[in-house]
Amino acid sequence: MAPDLDERIETYYARVRGTVQGVGFRLATVRQAHALGIKGWVANLDDGSVEAMLQGSANQIDRMLSWLRHGPPAARVTEVRGEERVTDRRYERFEQH
Repeated sequence: MAPDLDERIETYYARVRGTVQGVGFRLATVRQAHALGIKGWVANLDDGSVEAMLQGSANQIDRMLSWLRHGPPAARVTEVRGEERVTDRRYERFEQH
């Protein structure tokens, strides 16, 4: 019997601080997520940080978090924090909010 693919899907919330707004961070995050097959979303926050909800395999999440630690060339990331989230929701795509 084949394993249930949903069992291997992880959901991770990430908060990225630094110079991450006004530098194309969200658009680049969407492109990177699409390249890695990640689903979820990315959004600016009022405090100047960016938040993202990432959904994919453990390997996909690890690769995306590694990318978020530096972001696009114009960004200056100083901190990435996050936590795994438990949810039954399955995102269909990766979107910019």
